[in-house]
Amino acid sequence: MSAIKITGEKRMVLVTGRAHPQLAHDVARELGTELVGSDTRTFASGEIYARFEESVRGCDMFLIQSHTAPINEWLMEQLIMVDAAKRASAKRITVVAPYYPYSRQDKKGRGREPISARLVADLFKAAGADRIMSVDLHAAQIQGFFDGPVDHLFAMPVLLEHIQGLDVPKLTVVSPDMGRVRVADVWSDKLGAPLAIIHKRRDPMVMNQVTVHEIVGEVEGRTCLLVDDMIDSGRTIVKAAEALKKNGADGVIVAATHAIFSDPAAEILQHESIDRVVVTDTLPVPEEKRWDRLEVLSIAPLLARAIHEVFDDGSVTSMFDGAA
Repeated sequence: MSAIKITGEKRMVLVTGRAHPQLAHDVARELGTELVGSDTRTFASGEIYARFEESVRGCDMFLIQSHTAPINEWLMEQLIMVDAAKRASAKRITVVAPYYPYSRQDKKGRGREPISARLVADLFKAAGADRIMSVDLHAAQIQGFFDGPVDHLFAMPVLLEHIQGLDVPKLTVVSPDMGRVRVADVWSDKLGAPLAIIHKRRDPMVMNQVTVHEIVGEVEGRTCLLVDDMIDSGRTIVKAAEALKKNGADGVIVAATHAIFSDPAAEILQHESIDRVVVTDTLPVPEEKRWDRLEVLSIAPLLARAIHEVFDDGSVTSMFDGAA
């Protein structure tokens, strides 16, 4: 009877795509390690090439990529890097996508529409990913699209700590629409602040356009904290802030996880109805899209802790103490 021979130890490998290398470097620094180099480039024809600069055989790889514009290029780059890792015999490949691409296309709103968020999950699986890690998915059901473990992280502790540090009196938490009420309710409990809800209606035929209808809850004479998972064009948030100010709010603070900031969001969000915008750096926010009332918080410590828990076969859930 032969004995089983065990040699070596688990090896963590962090690699990054080209979309947001600063975030990956920050995560590596939090973990006390360095990124493994890769040769990634785009040929004149538009094709993407990727090769790791050292052996990744048998490693536990965490492949970090932020899905900012041009989103299709960065998604394809991450898929190609996953494929390269699989063919280089990485033992386990975790796709770290702080902002999950195509997350808003999570269901069919009308006939003949795709469910692109499911397609993205299938692409990751086909490329060779074993696990996905993401922050504040637009819809929780996206976790079920991937045939494997999905670590759904929450940015609320990062944002919450910052908001608590502002020591704002007479604070009311506001959900910008009915779909975010559950998250806003958790914020309300954590801050010990009342909750208000904005009822709005979208025209399904017009993208990024919204009409604010009425506000449910007391906002007059109070500072309103608008909480959302992402800011894209900024128009929805500005309309909500305008409605709050018209209903007597003293101030409006916006807190969101993903700063997509599609042009001209940076200009739109400087509207007089918004006093402060707080976001995380799940997506890169270049200098030309920053202004004096914008605060960008680092998500790297949260990602680093989650990566550490996964690598050590620990509990990611325990990080959030049951937060929604």
